[in-house]
Amino acid sequence: MQQDFDVIVIGAGAAGLMCAIEAGKRGRRVIVLEGSNKPGKKILMSGGGRCNFTNYYIGPEKYLSHNPHFCKSALSRYTQWDFIELVDRYQIPYHEKTAGQLFCDNKAKDILNILLAECEKHHVDIRLKTTVTKITRTPDNRFNVKTERQSYTCQSLVIATGGLSIPSLGASPFGYELAKQFGLAVFETRAGLVPLTLHNHDKDHLSSLSGISVFCEVTNHEQSFLENILFTHRGLSGPAILQLSSYWKPGETINIDLLPNYDLKEEIQKAIKDNPKQRLKTFLSQQLAKRLVETFLQPNLAETPLSTLTHQDITDITQQFKQWKIKPNGTEGYRTAEVTLGGVDCNMLSSKTMEATQVPNLYFIGEVLDIAGWLGGYNFQWAWSSGWAAGQVV
Repeated sequence: MQQDFDVIVIGAGAAGLMCAIEAGKRGRRVIVLEGSNKPGKKILMSGGGRCNFTNYYIGPEKYLSHNPHFCKSALSRYTQWDFIELVDRYQIPYHEKTAGQLFCDNKAKDILNILLAECEKHHVDIRLKTTVTKITRTPDNRFNVKTERQSYTCQSLVIATGGLSIPSLGASPFGYELAKQFGLAVFETRAGLVPLTLHNHDKDHLSSLSGISVFCEVTNHEQSFLENILFTHRGLSGPAILQLSSYWKPGETINIDLLPNYDLKEEIQKAIKDNPKQRLKTFLSQQLAKRLVETFLQPNLAETPLSTLTHQDITDITQQFKQWKIKPNGTEGYRTAEVTLGGVDCNMLSSKTMEATQVPNLYFIGEVLDIAGWLGGYNFQWAWSSGWAAGQVV
């Protein structure tokens, strides 16, 4: 049995649901096909279960893509303020956590419930546990979508299948494979916003620091982030590391300032005058966790009174804590990545409508595209904006 719709959206995540809502508002007959047993799984687990649904400071410079201009149109036409207005309309309480990041006061389900309520209001049909097995194109530019149970036809087909991050939530390469099937280029993918792992010698040396969090400045040749890092039993995590991981390339050394906005050299020299008998370890432990200080300092130097430090000692100590250089071994991969870098080449789509320029009525939205945002609500905003843009025309 075959069912006919105006619009088929594949994927009931943030972008897919937003697109379906907007198309439904226009009176289009819309069905959303989702392979898993519930919609919006990534929404539900995001932000520690509170969903970091957008950010006050959305801007195109916070996104990575081979085409950095592509995201501008959608982000400027459906902004963070538009989504906040929707959240306010449903009287969902939320708060700013840090640097413009907005989280639900209660549960991430509040955001999903808004989307599902809007879908219901605009007569969007959502089918769960529905795996698409084959998609073909008809001579009149329509699509046949075959699932395990039945077939559907539609005028507009929207691919909102996401990336490869967090496979436990059902991530798959379906969207990339479909793009290739229809002749679209796909950039190689890799894990983004992901913890970094360390070589065994560094891991052994730093193993005692697992669980310690430090406010740092983390830098590579492309970017710099001023946020917390977290030492783990596998390597380095925390917001600053996750942010930098999207810009980090294998084999590259990163630079970490463990005492940003603190002139260590000057403060040591001051302390030598004020408290010459104080041990170096004691002095440094006023600024950093004692365990960290003991790990980073040579034992004989740690016990040294400040007054006996040479000029070279002070230079070396400053370098150790202000310019700690470390070469990660790799990343934890898609298993813990919050986003997928790479994906469908944006140059093959209209930035206004998300339609494939060479394949009429075929649209790609959300994370499946070669667009990845920073940590902090940027990826959800891209989902809302790109879904909204396609929803105006499908």
